[in-house]
Amino acid sequence: MAILKHIKSRNANYSDALDYLLYQHDEKSGKPVLDEYGNRLLREEFYMDGLNCSPLSFDKECRMINKKFNKNKKKEDIKSHHYIISFDPADATECGLTGKRAQELCLEFARKIFPGYQTLVVTHTDGGNHSGNIHTHIVINSVRKYAVERQEYMDKPNEEKAGYKHRSTNRFLNHLKKEVMEMCEREGLHQIDLLSPAPEKVTEAEFRAKAHGQKKLDQINKKIAQEGLRPATTTFQTQKDFLRDAINECSRSAGTFEEFQSLLLENYNLSVISQRGRYRYLHPDRDRRITEKALGTKYGREHLEKIFIQNGKGLQTEKGISADHSPETDYHKDPTAIFYYGTKLRLVVNLQTNVKAMQSEAYARKVKITNLQQMANTLIYIQEHGYDTRENLTGATSEAHKKLDDAQKRLSDLNAEMKTLNAQIHYTGQYFASKAAYAEFLKSKRKKKYRSEHASEITAYEESRDWLKDFYPGGKMLSLKSLKFRKKELQEMISSQELTLQDLKDYCKELDTVSYNTDAILTRRAMETEQLPEHLTTHHKSQKERNEEIL
Repeated sequence: MAILKHIKSRNANYSDALDYLLYQHDEKSGKPVLDEYGNRLLREEFYMDGLNCSPLSFDKECRMINKKFNKNKKKEDIKSHHYIISFDPADATECGLTGKRAQELCLEFARKIFPGYQTLVVTHTDGGNHSGNIHTHIVINSVRKYAVERQEYMDKPNEEKAGYKHRSTNRFLNHLKKEVMEMCEREGLHQIDLLSPAPEKVTEAEFRAKAHGQKKLDQINKKIAQEGLRPATTTFQTQKDFLRDAINECSRSAGTFEEFQSLLLENYNLSVISQRGRYRYLHPDRDRRITEKALGTKYGREHLEKIFIQNGKGLQTEKGISADHSPETDYHKDPTAIFYYGTKLRLVVNLQTNVKAMQSEAYARKVKITNLQQMANTLIYIQEHGYDTRENLTGATSEAHKKLDDAQKRLSDLNAEMKTLNAQIHYTGQYFASKAAYAEFLKSKRKKKYRSEHASEITAYEESRDWLKDFYPGGKMLSLKSLKFRKKELQEMISSQELTLQDLKDYCKELDTVSYNTDAILTRRAMETEQLPEHLTTHHKSQKERNEEIL
């Protein structure tokens, strides 16, 4: 099946897109792959063409058009649009699709869909993570170079005129998807309906977050294994993954929406409401709800209510929903699980302010049971981590938050340094790239003509020269090689600091939850003591004091 992805870019350096398409990049870090001499490696197989521009001068020609029409001058302006058509891996083995043929198809596609734009069309045959799927990148300058006839999908005024910007509206994207489907059907390639919502929706951001989280978890587990301990989990879950697994599990045995609500709350501490015809889910670590639309149609009201009806009739749920969820590690069976118990802690719910608990006795009972479980988890955590008094816990929490503040400041400083370093690299590279053209300009006898013919190179040189002159008051510049080496070091430092910061955020959240639950336990005990008969008060007060000593 061919899929379509769209990316907007505010990067004014069009060369970055060209470099990514021509040279090999590491899948995880996104950095260029270098040979033993520090040179970038060209991609093993690619096909490249340009429409309304020369592909290798795509960056310069785009800047010239922007300048001609006085567009894309602001930082927030969208400078280019990147469309990716990824073909099914089976198209190469079963349908005879080759990189060359994919390039021909997408070049024809781009000529039809993006008339008048400077367009770069590049086909790769390696696929993400070497999956082998053939895919084509179509990069266009956001400003139209030539005027064209107005098309049906154009819904913005003057969109067909030269100098007006491309708008990737929903109407246009639907038109694009339809064209991709028709192209694949015409060529006998695998294809699905791109216009229908996905049964399980995974966005690019979620995919990246999962990859980053898995990498971080693998690093932590490696350290744990080196200490002779067994990690509690080896697979990273995003919040949406957690929701999907919980919905899969609870929907199999729920006969009504109310039962579904109760199962999610009792087993996973998840809240779900039905609002405006849609289900909205609240993860325990979030403040805002996630709609069914963000998860996929399998997790929406329409699909799940069919399953509830089937369950109510005693029928098997359809195969489309299945769960891979495994029970959480049992602390009593696996003592090492206590080292990861913090991630399972949840806030104790205040029944006095929970409207639904006050309205439903059954719901209140379920919340009470969940509260007791979280109180038990809190006591286990406190005892295992050696917090003898409430003051010790408060001190540990304050110290953790101070470390978090310091880590955030450190990361902010590193990012500021990286921003400055990127500017140095940009202007240093621009300076040397345009230096020869400027030298020829100085030698030229017909300077006005030479400047008009090489305006972009001369402007680039003067811009970079002035910036570097201000940045280096002494006049001595650092070499491009040393700047790039420093950037590599700095990027590693930033990546390490980001991991440290995330660990500290998790730890602070863990301690905040323990502190909140501890106060809830002590308040509950105090209220119970005040309500006791007078002859029993002394005994329970002494018990309360013993509890406070433990906490």
